Amino acid sequence: MIMRLAVASSLAALMGIAAPAQAADLDEIIYAKELPVTQTVEIGSGWYLRGDLGYSTKTRGVATSYSAFSAGPPATYTSTPYNSSSLTGDWSGSLGVGYNFTDYLRGDVSFDYSRGRFNGTTSSTLPCAGLATGTCSSVDTQTFEQYGFMANAYVDLGTFVGFTPYVGAGAGLTRVSWKRYANDLTCVSAAGNLCGATAATDRSRSGTQSWRFTYALMGGVSYDLTKDLKLDLGYRYSKIKSGNQSAFDAGNVAAGATGFQVRDNGFEKHEVRVGLRYNLW
Repeated sequence: MIMRLAVASSLAALMGIAAPAQAADLDEIIYAKELPVTQTVEIGSGWYLRGDLGYSTKTRGVATSYSAFSAGPPATYTSTPYNSSSLTGDWSGSLGVGYNFTDYLRGDVSFDYSRGRFNGTTSSTLPCAGLATGTCSSVDTQTFEQYGFMANAYVDLGTFVGFTPYVGAGAGLTRVSWKRYANDLTCVSAAGNLCGATAATDRSRSGTQSWRFTYALMGGVSYDLTKDLKLDLGYRYSKIKSGNQSAFDAGNVAAGATGFQVRDNGFEKHEVRVGLRYNLW
């Protein structure tokens, strides 16, 4: 009996000691400091796609003269002005992909495309071939295509009720592809009247293809159509380096002419552009 009482007393003492310890452990669990929560990190956020259409209000750089070859001897090349010359090709388009580095700085790479035509007129005091009277007048045409890649950077100047003004600059390479040069000759009398139908059409002058350095300056404003879609309206000035435009015709080449007869003065455009930018995520 005495042994049982001793064992019971010992068990009660042990339970009395253990109970506060368990309560203290529970308190530590309940009132433990808040553990840090793992934050989800977005990888690749900030990317966007863009597409633009441009209309050139003014395009400069047309060839104003051509090289006239004389076999001699000695062989000579003389710079002769066109009576008139102009460039047409008002529309352009581009597609690009970009990245928003911060709320104020972004950049993109774009592919640009445009096409157009050169028009020129010339006259000569030489008589028309095969005709006793009259001199030659010509209407010259040549089409071109331009495509290339630009790397652009922009500074956004802050957003105000959905509108974000910006400025930017870009640089890249443009491939200028001049097609064959067409030269339509017409006989004109001394009084300025046509002597007959078109005397000849010469398409033996080949064009050129070359990559040229290009730079651009931009400014405009974008508007938030939705959270991820922006409408962009802006102005862009661009300049493509000058280069060769057309070789000599077959007759001059047979007489010994070398090199290029026509050289453009580069392409300088002032464009109004409208486009869309879409944030991917």
